Amino acid sequence: MLAIGVNTQLSGLSDKLIYSAMFVYALAMFAHMFEWTFGSKGGVARRSAEQASLAAAAAQVSVTEQVRAAKEAKAAKKVTVTVASADGGTTTLTRTALAGEGAIVVTSGRGEEREIDGPGAAGTSEKGDLAGRIAISLTILGFACNFGGVLLRGLSVMRFPWGNMYEFSCAFGVTMIGTYLLLLALGKPVRWMGLPAVVAATLTLGLATTVLYTADEQLVPALHSYWLGIHVTTAIICGGAFYAAFASTALYLGREAYDKRLAAGLPGGPFRTSASVWERLPATATLDKLSYRINALVFPLWTFTIIAGAIWAESAWGKYWEWDPKETWSFITWVVYACYLHARATAGWRGRKAGYLALLAFACFLFNYYGVNIFITGKHSYAGVG
Repeated sequence: MLAIGVNTQLSGLSDKLIYSAMFVYALAMFAHMFEWTFGSKGGVARRSAEQASLAAAAAQVSVTEQVRAAKEAKAAKKVTVTVASADGGTTTLTRTALAGEGAIVVTSGRGEEREIDGPGAAGTSEKGDLAGRIAISLTILGFACNFGGVLLRGLSVMRFPWGNMYEFSCAFGVTMIGTYLLLLALGKPVRWMGLPAVVAATLTLGLATTVLYTADEQLVPALHSYWLGIHVTTAIICGGAFYAAFASTALYLGREAYDKRLAAGLPGGPFRTSASVWERLPATATLDKLSYRINALVFPLWTFTIIAGAIWAESAWGKYWEWDPKETWSFITWVVYACYLHARATAGWRGRKAGYLALLAFACFLFNYYGVNIFITGKHSYAGVG
């Protein structure tokens, strides 16, 4: 009886921490939105004619020269190339060691530095910096509450705390925010990803606590296996990675449409009121490449997730594959992501076409998780709403 009472208290505290995490993530979301919208000096930074000529000079630097300089400056992670500027003088261009990535910092003959491309081109403001610090602090606090809720849930049931959709969703929030904070701690330029991450975490926990909530309980016999810790854990990791790639793809498509209108001399159109948001993002090539790299990196893990599920199915039900709805849509998701990666590698797909295919693949993943578990009856119904 004492053990049951302790488990009940732990479960109740876990639920409170999850609610707290959702509330804190919502506050962090508004702080990130404030930073994105009002974080640039004097509104949207417009490129002057001089800045445009310097950008054109930067584009004239050959890829071969960039790669050569990158190899020479590999230890410093910087590349410096001098080219002729529009006024007949010289212009020093500094890029990151990976040619074509990151910001282009231009140093004029007068010693003035300007960032003409990259997430910081729009400048910053004191209010924007303050909002950014508050947003990061709230994100860390929300992550601590989220992680604590998942940990206490596991202690209350004495198993891996992802045996149903509620527990999976809570753990999913931990992986999304944890990955973002880890990249920040490693010094990666992913500050822009804060808003998409906390928006997703807030929505995920909101659905988990309202629609998907399941009281703590023991699992059905088919789930009593160490494969729960292998198969479902890898699925959670894949989900977080796929979402990061989706966010990068969606922002790429928006930034590309905004850049095309500006290049054509047209007003921002529907993007006009949020121009500072788009100009604070990395360049379109960087966003597109990031999405591709994440999907390519996590695809083998998603393949292993399906294989592990098949092995678990044979152990629990006697067959590796029965075309259960969950199995079918996992395979469909795998096929669409494989088509995306194949098109990028062989057909030379870049940009918008590849972006649409990546969005379709993520839509399949979402339906595999929410649609199949909630609306379609199958052997995986135990993972549905309690």
